Amino acid sequence: MEHTQTYDGSTAPGEAGGPGADGGRLVGSDRVLAVLKELARYADGVGLEELTRVIGSPKPTVHRALGALRRAGLAAQDTRGRYVLGDEFLRMAFAHHEVRPDHVRVRPVLEALAHRFGETAHYAVLDGREVVYRAKVDPPTGAVRLTSAIGGRNPAHATAVGKLLLARQLGSPDEVAAWIGDRPPERRTPGTLCTAADLHRELGATRERGYGVDAQENETGVNCLALPVYLTSPTTPSGAVSVSALAYRTPLATLVDALAEIRGLLGPLGEPHR
Repeated sequence: MEHTQTYDGSTAPGEAGGPGADGGRLVGSDRVLAVLKELARYADGVGLEELTRVIGSPKPTVHRALGALRRAGLAAQDTRGRYVLGDEFLRMAFAHHEVRPDHVRVRPVLEALAHRFGETAHYAVLDGREVVYRAKVDPPTGAVRLTSAIGGRNPAHATAVGKLLLARQLGSPDEVAAWIGDRPPERRTPGTLCTAADLHRELGATRERGYGVDAQENETGVNCLALPVYLTSPTTPSGAVSVSALAYRTPLATLVDALAEIRGLLGPLGEPHR
């Protein structure tokens, strides 16, 4: 499910106009970037009125931001007058993605996993409190597929990939508590681990067994098993590969039972090198 993001428009310190400029809304380059990010949420385009409402800035200033993006080729207007991401933005994004070393090296593994289990395979990295999906391969057959997307994010504490990678960073209860800080983790499903004690216990179990699991903790009806991959360092995982399975057709126990086979499909990418 897609979520519409609103912007409170706080002015950055030192920006022209100072705090409260433009009615306390986004100004200058911040507004242009906010408009660009919002356009990415509307594959079918978005009208100026709706974009103005979501961004929370006056219509003339949003229109000027759109003009700057259009001149750079990063936004365009379709035949209905709705705004979409421009071809130049798509060209840059896809060209950059296709030549990323991690994407190129890990894709054959994802294809093998998706074919073997008939489920979606991901490669993701840890970014603070979230995981970012760098590559994804859907199963070759199957009417129901996941809606995850390359570049998409999910909370680390609720995902197999996130817990696997966090387990290598957070050892003591104090470290887990400090990571949580004053922002309690989001409860995505009834099974999401949200307390420092529960998360510390799960991270310890993850370290001991060497793989991460998500038992419908991020999304109801979806299980996941994740293993580390070593693409950029011989000893530190660059990220993790996961099999994300619809629970009704591939229970978590099925993935755990196939752990040795999954490791075999990962091959050298799943082995640290001393």
